[in-house]
Amino acid sequence: MSAGAPKAPWWMGPAGVAGAWLIRALGATWRIEWRGQAEIEARLAGGQRYIFAFWHARMLALAFTHRDRGGAVLVSRSRDGELIARTIERLGFVTARGSSTRGGGEGALEMLEWAGEGRLLGLTPDGPRGPAERVKPGLAWLASRSGWPVVPVAAAANRAWVLGSWDRFQIPWPFARVWVAYGEPLRVPPELDDPGGEAWRVRLEEALQRLTEDVARRAGEAA
Repeated sequence: MSAGAPKAPWWMGPAGVAGAWLIRALGATWRIEWRGQAEIEARLAGGQRYIFAFWHARMLALAFTHRDRGGAVLVSRSRDGELIARTIERLGFVTARGSSTRGGGEGALEMLEWAGEGRLLGLTPDGPRGPAERVKPGLAWLASRSGWPVVPVAAAANRAWVLGSWDRFQIPWPFARVWVAYGEPLRVPPELDDPGGEAWRVRLEEALQRLTEDVARRAGEAA
């Protein structure tokens, strides 16, 4: 899978190895607090599968906390996406290449193939270029076609570097206290039409925003 990614420069492979090593090393120093994990893990153990949705800015902490589980993540075909893909593949993920726009193109179809193998799915519904914290239609489309519930996921740290990127990407400091929270699963109806898809897009966005705001407050993030 993931054919169609651009040809990468020579340094991309070593950069992906180094990035994964740094995430493992940094994450090993964090104090992680979970909310809702026991319920989700119990359902996973019973055979339930989910689509995990999280904002692009907060993916680094979640890449560490969900490493080595074989989850499938939707990643853009851009050069930045290529670096992300190579890094998270070293963290035990598999990838599909595309975006979270409506219908999803090849990326969404690859995600459905991964779902057919029983892999957990993850995506940043505001990626790859924003607007930040605005869900694109592809999440509702994927949930509708796969039949899998969407679980909002949020992460926040009491101390983090915040980059000047479009999403204000966050990197928790060494030895930071990191909160990870799961929201209630949301089951999108099958074969949504356009008005129904928009209503569910808004509902998913609001659920993810509420969860993220709550976790950010717990971490003491500035508004």
